[in-house]
Amino acid sequence: MKKYFKIGILIFSLFLVYFGFANYPKLELISGFSAKSVASGHFIDNRSLDVIEKSDNDFDVIGWATNEINESGKFATANVLGLKKRKAIYREGLGATLIDDAFDVTKPYEIPKRTKLNNKLPFPYGDLAPKDTVFENVNYTKLNQVVANAFDAKGNNYKRTRSVLVIYKDKIIAEKYAPGFTKKSVILGWSMTKSITGTLFGILEKQGRFNIHKPAPIAEWQNDNRKYITTNDLLHMNSGLAWDEYYDRICDATKMLFQAEDMTRSQLLKPSVFKPNTHWNYSSGTTNLLSGILRKQFKTHQEYLDFWYSALIDKIGMHSMLVETDMAGNYVGSSYGWATTRDWSKLGLLYLHKGNWNGEQLFDPSWAKYVSTPTDTSHGRYGAQFWLNAGNHFPNVPKDLYYCSGFQGQMVAIIPSMDLVIVRMGLTEEPQFDFNGLLSGIVWSVKK
Repeated sequence: MKKYFKIGILIFSLFLVYFGFANYPKLELISGFSAKSVASGHFIDNRSLDVIEKSDNDFDVIGWATNEINESGKFATANVLGLKKRKAIYREGLGATLIDDAFDVTKPYEIPKRTKLNNKLPFPYGDLAPKDTVFENVNYTKLNQVVANAFDAKGNNYKRTRSVLVIYKDKIIAEKYAPGFTKKSVILGWSMTKSITGTLFGILEKQGRFNIHKPAPIAEWQNDNRKYITTNDLLHMNSGLAWDEYYDRICDATKMLFQAEDMTRSQLLKPSVFKPNTHWNYSSGTTNLLSGILRKQFKTHQEYLDFWYSALIDKIGMHSMLVETDMAGNYVGSSYGWATTRDWSKLGLLYLHKGNWNGEQLFDPSWAKYVSTPTDTSHGRYGAQFWLNAGNHFPNVPKDLYYCSGFQGQMVAIIPSMDLVIVRMGLTEEPQFDFNGLLSGIVWSVKK
């Protein structure tokens, strides 16, 4: 018996050694993700630690982390078995930022200036309650059944939808929230933030301040083949730059989001591996590089901070939105935009109306066509910081659908031919969640 016991101890010890060797490098990323998620969810949307751990952080190895919230200091910490402790601080106006030991928390910082519309108009152009409108061509019984089916039945936790909002001809025709969430809940859009970042270039072009077809204004690229990369290539994820993007392992994207001080430089430093416009490759690093390019268009950091809100976010009444910054003060344009479901829908409505917001043209109408035109080599799946249905990814939905898309199944879908904007926020992606079923069901509920 002693012999078998010793063998068992040896096997267990070898397992621990292997487990530690295989996973130790991931611990910093695990604790980094967890600390950032806890700080953002708690201080931006007032979620409890228990809710965050059982929902936002309840996947893969993120649940290994032990988390704490410091209310008075406005920060959260996380570690894994006491190892690799990480800290994320919250600053009003900038959101939560994952920091390293060298970050000076006492250093003064600038925050964006915000302007709130007070025009006493109903949604979507103001903050008053939306007007009740009944459309004869809408089958409300079927529509409500489709929307309800997007949510888990009581006791289930599979679909994990948090909200669904359907807008037809600028009117809300369906809206539903999961328990614990309301129209005031501020939800992380993850990569839907890329569409915000891309839109700002359309606004700059309309203002005559930027030409996306010129080589990207990056000094570090001027002595090699990267000098031929245009901002247009970057917007289309078609630059030819090296980049790995996965979320189940250590890669360029995870190192950027959970280790980099200045996220705008993560893609900038990568070599060219393909000629521009010959190889589509999805990259969050590229969008943060675009955020860095935006920063260089302004004389001061304050102007850069203000522009995102004054030119777009607050201009269309997305007053709940908060775009978080990295340690260097750059907006994390790839991933860290938060807003209510209704406010996310306003970005879709802006594109549905080709850049016109209540009479003011924010970007040229051609920009909506630009972002929804397929990128070369993307097989009809991607445009310019927007995903597309041109390749019939959703087979039962009109091909002119294009959409903002984020990790864990965030979506703002725009269907110009149907005059529809559909928002779904949640914690599951395809194939676990049936987006084709949700979208097609809504489409068939609205008879043209």
